[in-house]
Amino acid sequence: MHHSRLSTFVIDCKGDDFDAAARFWSAALGRKLKPVDPDSPNYRELEATADEPSLLLQQVDHESRIHLDIESDDLDAELERLEALGAKRVAYVKRWWVMEAPTGQRFCIVRPQRGPLEGRANVWDGEGR
Repeated sequence: MHHSRLSTFVIDCKGDDFDAAARFWSAALGRKLKPVDPDSPNYRELEATADEPSLLLQQVDHESRIHLDIESDDLDAELERLEALGAKRVAYVKRWWVMEAPTGQRFCIVRPQRGPLEGRANVWDGEGR
């Protein structure tokens, strides 16, 4: 048995002025920018309530797009569950899996980002639910 849930909407931003992109999305979505984490200069986070998915901006080299992250307390089990649904592995990057849905959208499977998942996420027993 493992847990998973929608964690984060990630706005992938290609361009020379990442700070301007962060200011745009902050104003467009009416969300304040959190302070920059010096250990993660290619990321900016927008404020969200505890009940909402996180909003993250990521500076990228590929074309701009939006993808989502699914957080799980068992990456391997979630990988297998999603592959059984038709998703394909694209790459393992640092600590997460980049996946592709059967319809072509990219998404990531990540470790829990906002605390323990038990009691706050879907519970999967290996047979679909």
